[in-house]
Amino acid sequence: MSTGLIIALIVIVAAVIAVAAVLSMRSRGPRGGRDLKRRFGPEYDRTLARHDGDAKAAERELAERVERHGSLRERELEPAQREEFAARWAAAQERFVDAPREAVGEADRLLSELAAARGFPEGGQYEEQLAALSVHHAHHVHGYRHVHRVARVSASGQDGDRADTEEMREAMVEARALFEELTTQGRRAGRNDAARTGKPAARATDRTDDRGESRSPLPWAFNRRHAKGS
Repeated sequence: MSTGLIIALIVIVAAVIAVAAVLSMRSRGPRGGRDLKRRFGPEYDRTLARHDGDAKAAERELAERVERHGSLRERELEPAQREEFAARWAAAQERFVDAPREAVGEADRLLSELAAARGFPEGGQYEEQLAALSVHHAHHVHGYRHVHRVARVSASGQDGDRADTEEMREAMVEARALFEELTTQGRRAGRNDAARTGKPAARATDRTDDRGESRSPLPWAFNRRHAKGS
């Protein structure tokens, strides 16, 4: 085989590889965007809005979150831990009636402590903790963001006027969705494992109705009438 033919073959092979690489990158781009949007749901839209509609910047940020925290394995709560967190949350909701600002502050602390107990970064690293939660609990993480912001505003009056009672109530309601997910997710997995292995699941604090469906012990009737002046 002549030298010229060998060089021609090398050039052809290199061109084919280059074209394949370009096509592969193009095919990964839209699919990656769709995957991120599916994974992050409303968090994708919030990130996109924060980047003024720049999809590439938003997706780059979300992809970085997945790279940093995607391999995090959540720890199961011990039954006693779960009962303690549930009792403290119920007490915070009851306290909202007479002291909404203090109740919101307690809800913020509880989510921070609960996330740390489940294996997320410690609450002192709020931004990292929030980012990690967004990877694994994207549909409810905004509740933590909301209650944290309202708690800070209520405590210090920064960023303008202090939050009013209605906004604090809304923050508590949103935060409760994440709290419930963090306290029940591992328990549901334990029941599924028990069903597969035939071994009894650990005792939990929830109850089941006649159809065997879980009912949370947390007080869910938390509405406007729970807060004075709302």
